[in-house]
Amino acid sequence: MKIYVVTDMEGISGIWSGAQTSPGTPQYEEGRKLMMADVNSAIEGALAGGATEVIVNDGHGGGPHFLLEQMHPAAKYERPQSAQDYLPGLDETCAGVFLIGAHAMAGTQGAFLDHTQSGTWFNYSLNGRLCGEIGQVGATAGHYGVPVILVTGDNKAAEEGRQFFPGAEAVAVKEGLSRNLARCLQPGRARELIKQAAERAMAKAGQVKPWRLETPIEVVLEVTSTELADSLSGRPGVERTGPRTLRKMAATALDIIAF
Repeated sequence: MKIYVVTDMEGISGIWSGAQTSPGTPQYEEGRKLMMADVNSAIEGALAGGATEVIVNDGHGGGPHFLLEQMHPAAKYERPQSAQDYLPGLDETCAGVFLIGAHAMAGTQGAFLDHTQSGTWFNYSLNGRLCGEIGQVGATAGHYGVPVILVTGDNKAAEEGRQFFPGAEAVAVKEGLSRNLARCLQPGRARELIKQAAERAMAKAGQVKPWRLETPIEVVLEVTSTELADSLSGRPGVERTGPRTLRKMAATALDIIAF
C-alpha cells in the first residue's frame, strides 16, 4: 500500500513558538529537527502497518524545510510545485493520506498558530463549509478517492481532523492555550503516539471515507483587506461579492486553492 504524507510545522511536537517555524531565526533549525523526528515516526508506523511505499511532501510554506540526511531511508520526498499542483505525488494509487504537523483553520479559538494558507486569508469555505488546510488536503485527496486516515497537531487540529474525517486517527501532541502559546508533550512521548497511531491508521485505509465534494465546487474566500480583494478580483473566474469577499466556481477539487 502506498501512503502519502503531507507535512506542516505548526503542529509538530515540541514546537511552541512561531519562531521555530520561520527560516532565518535562531530557533528554526531546532524546529526542522523536531519536524524530521515526527515525520520519521509516522513513516515507521506506516511501514509497521503494512505500507509498501511512502511519499512525503515538504508542505510548510512551500518548502524546502526537510533535512534530507535525517529523513527515513525507506521513504521518498518531494516539494509542492504551485497552488495548482501542491500535492504532486498524490493520486488514485495511494491508499491513504497522513497529515503530520497540521494546524487548525484561521479563526479557531485556542488553536496554536491557527491560519489558512496565509495571514491574509480570513474565512474560506468549500460548498458552504468553512475549512482550512486540513480540509483542502482532504478535498484534494477525495478527488482521487483517497481518504485522510491520520492527522497530528495540537488539540484543535486533531479535533478538526476528526470532524472532517470520521474514523481517522488523530493525535494531539500539544494543547493550544492561545494563538502564540502551546503546552507540549515531551517530544519522545509524542513520537511514540504518532508511530502507534500511524500503524493503527493503516488498517483504516479501506474504512475511512474520502471527503468527496460535489462539483462544481463553490469556493468563497474572505481576505483581510480591501486592497488584497482589489488585486484578486480581476483574475479569471473570480467574482467580487463584497468589500473583502471573493467567489469562484472550481471545476474539481484540484482547483480550490488558486485565486
